[in-house]
Amino acid sequence: MLARLVRSPAKPSFACGDPMFIPFLRAAALAAALLPCLAKAAPLSLETALQLAVQRSEAARAARAGILSATEIAHVAGQLPDPVLRAGVDNLPATGPDRFSTTRDSMTMKRIGISQEWLSAEKREARQAAAQASIAREAVQAQIAIADTRLQTTLAYVDAFYAGETLKLTTLMEHHVHEEFEVARARLSSAAGNSQDVLSLTGAKGSSEDESADVRQQQSAARLALQRWVGVMPDDLAPIQFASLPTEEAYVAGHPSVAAMQQDLEMARQVAAVAATNRKPNWTWEVAYGQRTGYSDMVSFGVSIPLPIAPGERQDRETAAKLALVDRAEADLAEATRAAAAEYRTLDSDAQRLQQRIGRYREGVVTPAEQRTAAATAAYRSNRASLVTLFEARHAEVEAQRKLLMLQRDLAKAQAQLAFRPLASEVAP
Repeated sequence: MLARLVRSPAKPSFACGDPMFIPFLRAAALAAALLPCLAKAAPLSLETALQLAVQRSEAARAARAGILSATEIAHVAGQLPDPVLRAGVDNLPATGPDRFSTTRDSMTMKRIGISQEWLSAEKREARQAAAQASIAREAVQAQIAIADTRLQTTLAYVDAFYAGETLKLTTLMEHHVHEEFEVARARLSSAAGNSQDVLSLTGAKGSSEDESADVRQQQSAARLALQRWVGVMPDDLAPIQFASLPTEEAYVAGHPSVAAMQQDLEMARQVAAVAATNRKPNWTWEVAYGQRTGYSDMVSFGVSIPLPIAPGERQDRETAAKLALVDRAEADLAEATRAAAAEYRTLDSDAQRLQQRIGRYREGVVTPAEQRTAAATAAYRSNRASLVTLFEARHAEVEAQRKLLMLQRDLAKAQAQLAFRPLASEVAP
């Protein structure tokens, strides 16, 4: 009706001075104010929650800053050092009548020059490669930060979703026991029931209310944990669906520790290559112009060459130290690969075991509990069972459903770790 009121054509039309115009305007304003309230907010989906979490993640922002820093450093790595400006006075008299005079003695010369340390192309390429390895390592750290944000958001989403589903069960049970309690009281007042049923249902009513309060507290904590990641308190959550789970090879290759160790190994290799180039010293050339009073000006030039007189005790030991770090990085990578493979097998085994348990539990416990409730309801309607019997059947079914939800929650958590712990190549840092 409100939409029809807002969108209806202006027939009959009202002029501003027409008395009928004011009620029509008020009705339109009221409709416009109520329209946002009529539109129910859509449940928050897992994909939307992940996008919100990544957008507001400070860890991801810090990792992106690390990439920017490494990129800026890489621009410097392949360049020559800054030239050095040199200025001074040579052969300045220190004693006699000409002391401290720059113009009386023919040997006194004012000099200005410039020097430049020269790095070979091989050294600059090695340093550039090390800088690029640093950028790659920071990029992986950014992906790790995003993957961890997505994983923690998913786990919080799972807890919040199943807490909500559990609350629905306990609220339903609370509603059922309240109805049964009121019926028992009514039957007792009409002498058709007995006080034993009322007393039993009184305790059950208090117990169900306490269970609902406990589940509400758990749901509140789970929703606050989810809000820490997504930044909003959702009204409702959509069911969880995992598109596909990775294979063991893909899981190990994308595991954060394995990816980080691979970049550490590459970085160690490039640093060792830079150290190996230090066996060849850097040359420094210099050009200077000297000015004398009353005599010809002079130009000086020269080259400085460091002499590695004991490379086995200096440069080679430095290179050996860097190569030892390469060996350590290789060992760390191998250990991380083994740990990631074992972690995958454990999670995959847990997921398969939980799937089997869910199937057996649904068939062996939940279905019989539903059948028991149906039988107790039919017996009660035919006056062959008491309200307490009906309550016990319903309570047993709710407990079975709660246990099933817990198993499904554990399965979702195992699948979430399989799906979101590896680095996602399609998510840009």
